[in-house]
Amino acid sequence: MRTSSRIGILAVAGLAIGLGTALAFDGSRTPGEIAPAVSVDLFPRGTVIMSPGRLPSPPELRSITPVEAFRSGAQALRAGDTKGGVSSLEYAAASGHPIAQWKLGRMYADGDGVKQDDVRAFEYFREVADAHADESPGTPRARFVANAFVALGGYYLDGIPNSTVKADPDRAREMYTYAASYFGDPDAQYHLGRMYLEGPGGVKDARQAARWLQLAANKGQYQAQALLGAMLFKGEAVPRQGARGLMWLTLARDAATAQEAWISDMHAAAFKTATDDERATALSYIERWLRGGRRE
Repeated sequence: MRTSSRIGILAVAGLAIGLGTALAFDGSRTPGEIAPAVSVDLFPRGTVIMSPGRLPSPPELRSITPVEAFRSGAQALRAGDTKGGVSSLEYAAASGHPIAQWKLGRMYADGDGVKQDDVRAFEYFREVADAHADESPGTPRARFVANAFVALGGYYLDGIPNSTVKADPDRAREMYTYAASYFGDPDAQYHLGRMYLEGPGGVKDARQAARWLQLAANKGQYQAQALLGAMLFKGEAVPRQGARGLMWLTLARDAATAQEAWISDMHAAAFKTATDDERATALSYIERWLRGGRRE
């Protein structure tokens, strides 16, 4: 079946239904509960993607299982043997080991120990998503599958220069919708919320954006916390809640990297205009969050 019917039903639902959609599809349904609907394949007919250049399998790997090859590759990478590690991971990936495929995708996407190559990364993520879209949410392997969908969403959103992977916001939204809905992945929920907020791949819908951002923020996704906090503080498309918005912005600022100045800038602007009561209430919300009352 691959990913077609799953993405179809969730993409349609995510576009058509309100708050109940975000909550009901937050990784809470099993494959058997989702009926096939619109066919949306990962790749249109005729699309040609360059397959990863497989390294020849060393003779010593041909007598071991893919799981053993994956473990051997992981151990080699930890020991600093990148060539041996990649060779073992390639063998495991060629045999269909999804975490080996995901690991190679991440390595080529980030240029981690190998020459950065988005086309090869895309293909590895595609293999994971294409073969394991039905992985049950909550399993150890599910988070790798969900992350593969998120990575594919990013590639479809921007495209890959000098390749057959062209920018396709509609397809990007489908990837994010699937990972956000079926797997309840917070990064996917953040990206989906941002797409609803900014409009690529469909109409703008700030209220739907807030719903997806809320789901991600409750799980600690700090970029979603920043966007949701700004919306709440300003009262954009949602009733204004100054203290709540400042709470989310403060949590996001504390988690952001030095390169994410947009988050610290939004926090500074909100803090400057907040009332003393809003600042004090935001602090009490933050203390409760840190004590474990994370759903805000």
